[in-house]
Amino acid sequence: MIRKWILYIILLFPTLIFSQQQSHEIVIKKDSLRPGAPTSVSFKIENTSSGSKTYLLEVETSSSFISSILTKDEITLSAFETRIHIVPLRVAAETSAGNYEISLHISEKDSENKITEKTEIIIAERRNLSISLLESPEYVKAGQVIKASFILKNTGNTKEYLAMESSNSLISQVNTLILPPGANKVITVIKNTDPNLGKNDYQNLNLTARSTVHPDQAVTAYSSVKIISTKPVEEDIYYRLPVSASLSFIGNRNRGVYQDGFQGEIYGKGSVTNKNTSQIEFHAATKNPIEFNAFTPYEEYFINYKDANLFVHLGDKTYSASYLTEFARYGRGAEVRYDLKKFSIGGFYNRPRFFRDIKEEFNIYSKLKIKRESEITVGYLYKTPLSEKNIYTSANTLFNSNTHLPYVAGKFQLLKNLDASGEITYSKTDETQGIAYMLQTHANFNKVSGSLMYLKASPEFAGYFSNTSTFNGNIQYKPLKKVTLFANFIEDAKNYQRDTLLLAAPYRRYLQYGAQYNYIKTGFIMVNSGYQKYQDRLMPRQFDYDEKFFRVSVNQKIGEFNINLEGQFGNTNNFLTGFSGNSTFYTANIGFEKFRTSFNLFGSYAITSRYQLQNQKQTYIGARVISRLSDKTNFSLFYQNNYMPEDYFRDRNLFEALFHHQLFRNHEIDLSGRYNFQRGDLSNKDFIVSLRYTLRMNVPVQKIAEYTTLSGNISNLGVKKVDGIRLIMGNHITITDRAGNYVFKNVPPGDYFLEIDKSTTQLNDIPYSNFPATLHLIHKENIYNFGLTTAANIQGSILFNENEEKGQYVFAHYQPKNESKKNNSVIVEATNGEQTYRKICIIGEPFDFTYLRPGNWTVKVYRNGLDKRYKISTDQLQFVLKPSETKNIVFTIVKQQTEIKYQQEGIKVGYNEIKK
Repeated sequence: MIRKWILYIILLFPTLIFSQQQSHEIVIKKDSLRPGAPTSVSFKIENTSSGSKTYLLEVETSSSFISSILTKDEITLSAFETRIHIVPLRVAAETSAGNYEISLHISEKDSENKITEKTEIIIAERRNLSISLLESPEYVKAGQVIKASFILKNTGNTKEYLAMESSNSLISQVNTLILPPGANKVITVIKNTDPNLGKNDYQNLNLTARSTVHPDQAVTAYSSVKIISTKPVEEDIYYRLPVSASLSFIGNRNRGVYQDGFQGEIYGKGSVTNKNTSQIEFHAATKNPIEFNAFTPYEEYFINYKDANLFVHLGDKTYSASYLTEFARYGRGAEVRYDLKKFSIGGFYNRPRFFRDIKEEFNIYSKLKIKRESEITVGYLYKTPLSEKNIYTSANTLFNSNTHLPYVAGKFQLLKNLDASGEITYSKTDETQGIAYMLQTHANFNKVSGSLMYLKASPEFAGYFSNTSTFNGNIQYKPLKKVTLFANFIEDAKNYQRDTLLLAAPYRRYLQYGAQYNYIKTGFIMVNSGYQKYQDRLMPRQFDYDEKFFRVSVNQKIGEFNINLEGQFGNTNNFLTGFSGNSTFYTANIGFEKFRTSFNLFGSYAITSRYQLQNQKQTYIGARVISRLSDKTNFSLFYQNNYMPEDYFRDRNLFEALFHHQLFRNHEIDLSGRYNFQRGDLSNKDFIVSLRYTLRMNVPVQKIAEYTTLSGNISNLGVKKVDGIRLIMGNHITITDRAGNYVFKNVPPGDYFLEIDKSTTQLNDIPYSNFPATLHLIHKENIYNFGLTTAANIQGSILFNENEEKGQYVFAHYQPKNESKKNNSVIVEATNGEQTYRKICIIGEPFDFTYLRPGNWTVKVYRNGLDKRYKISTDQLQFVLKPSETKNIVFTIVKQQTEIKYQQEGIKVGYNEIKK
């Protein structure tokens, strides 16, 4: 009885204090109230009569989420008495933001007199969204599906409109959802794993809940899962160099003459150490059985080596001293370069293979780096001519004697967006002297970019260029985001000593200017005009003309199609035939991709006055198809009926079919056939067929580890047997003996997962430590011991206890209507510090955790949206699980007594005169 009165006093003490006669004036502030917490409002009650009166009070709210703790009351006021009545309120966490009305109905006892006092409260908006991992496997086998569950909670008071995202997984539910206040949702993500995974790995899964109303606001949770390879690739104890070897059969019909034969080739490139500090590259191709063609390998032998400071090359390559002295000269020789921090020195020796006037050449140079983007090079090139002239040598007097070519070159960063480079070279032979220089600059500013290059070589200069000058330049200006203005000028050098292996392109002088407008993100239109001159370098010439032109082109992507349309209109002066006329071109390109195949169609129609005839009609059509039939097979097909005469200097395909297939790992086959025009030929079609077999090898170059062993013992901690248990580690399998001993021999060092084949143990047997066990095997004998025991279980239930004392106030027995299961559920977590399991459990229903390792376990209960009017009497239990034990536990949910809290309002204190 005494305890009851103590409770009554504690609960009603604030009410009794504030219900006494007051002479204070209370000023109510309309501050926003936080949902989910008790509060209070106050009303002034006055007795204006000369006699004592009793009033019946009843509270009414405008929302079911806001309830009065004391719904009814009765007070007595003496004559002319004024009293402040405090109404304690419970505001549910789900209460939406806004204005709500609280009404106090005051009825005079034994009378019909009734009045109603009203006040308003403001509930603030509270957004609180969280996402956390609920359940995820510790490990899966490669090829299995990972399933991870996350719990999404809205503990705010606003409805959330959410888009679920995962960058690397598939969401099993819908990707958009609406989550009401107080609600939670379990979201499951799934991800397939690669069954061919060659190495154990970890896979991180993520889930993001993003507000569609506020896209910048999102919450994310993660899960990490071990992936155990079912087809593991052993860690190699050797570091290997990738090498490919091939054998080709090549047949060629050239101008009616058929040739065929076999050609072998070997190529390798990579590091010779596992620290990737020393790079090596080599190539060897036997003599081509047919006449050289751009589509078949040429006879070539070389090897080069490079590390942090040293570069060495032996064999064939394109040797280059400087742009003016020897820009590109293919030959057989040697080159060496040694690099220090800011200084380099090097040189080469070369015997050209496709330039008959030069017997051999020597080069030496040094380079000094001034700044990060600035350097100066000083060098010297020495050429010696062939001592005996033959029908292949030219009559050029520049190469009749030894040639000395000292040169200085440099590049400098003048400004952050401006750099310049240049070279000056002097040449001296027994009979002549000459000089050449070159200047070049690049600029790249916010709206303007461009470059300029000027080259000048005197008539007696005996370098790569002679008796020539050239000027090239281009500029781009972007006045608007979608508009680009441009102009460029090109003038080719007329005299340069190119290798006879390749033909020189036609002499070209070209000026154009125009604008490009990107009217949409996937399309633009370009308009340009200009002047161009083309002159054939071969005799007799096939063309020699200049032309003023105007060109319009449109490039547009429509769905899967890339479309390019172009029209060019020009006025041509033909110096070869002496007439003038119009030259008009219409061109179309269409490309698209479908069924793992890309298609490109090309067509052009021209009426020109560039060649032998005036108003000569030309039609060019072509197509290319590239198909990826499978991961191991691809096929391509190309056709073009003809080429413009200006393309004579290249090998040109008319028809080409290529087929590539990987027979099995490291073994490939290629079949090709093509019709083509060779360089300089305009009419004779050649046919080439090739069948090529390639073997890809990984050649061991360094032993980086020694085989190791793993041994250990399985202790019997109460199981029937520890012998005959199969253990799996990668590709290695072993079986324990009678005493539970095991050993793995000849295992490469590395990271492994040790697994137990559960079919060789009893159904309820469980390791006493984490399994699969993560092991790092090092270069010595490794030992790993563990025990085998029997699993334990936890069984439990969440009970709702209503056996509370009836003497408590009515509000303690309040139970919400239509209570959903989500508000009657909790999360139960069982953990031993290394393993954690979670389940969502419904109040009143049983739960269990099975196949648990014996030891210290902690079971916790989390509210998971449980209504705040209820509490968990004990939310955590700790105990020791014994082998084969089933632990029964009970968690109790009770209705908690409400602590009355009063609204924090400003109170103005004063005295009233009460007239009696």
